[in-house]
Amino acid sequence: MATLRKQIALDAPAATVWLALRDFGAVHRRVAPGFLTDLRMDNGDRIVTFFNGLVARERLVTIDDETCRLVYSVVEGRASHYNAAVQVFPEGEGRCRLVWTIDLLPNELAPAIGDMMDHALTFMKRTLEAAQVQAAQVQAAAS
Repeated sequence: MATLRKQIALDAPAATVWLALRDFGAVHRRVAPGFLTDLRMDNGDRIVTFFNGLVARERLVTIDDETCRLVYSVVEGRASHYNAAVQVFPEGEGRCRLVWTIDLLPNELAPAIGDMMDHALTFMKRTLEAAQVQAAQVQAAAS
């Protein structure tokens, strides 16, 4: 089984990033717009469309607010096994680290999935940090 692990440092508080990530039905708007171009919910699963036209049915496994960890699996597609976990770790004032781990079979899919993860992380970083800037501006205006 291939295991892919990617991480990024974010200039945003862990709590803010976690609120976006845990919103399972809004990942296309709150986490990776542009990388994900569409999302529709179907009986609790999210069906996501990627920038390249690929479509995946993702099923929520667990949301753990205490550890800021979300786990999902892809239940239809080329992989015979695909399980992913995304977790947020605080790293001081206004910063955090996002860690994304995917276990999948067959192993031959790992290079393509790894490339997609790398591509997604650039969208995620831009979106999650921009959300923090917008939240700070709103808070400053309200003061």
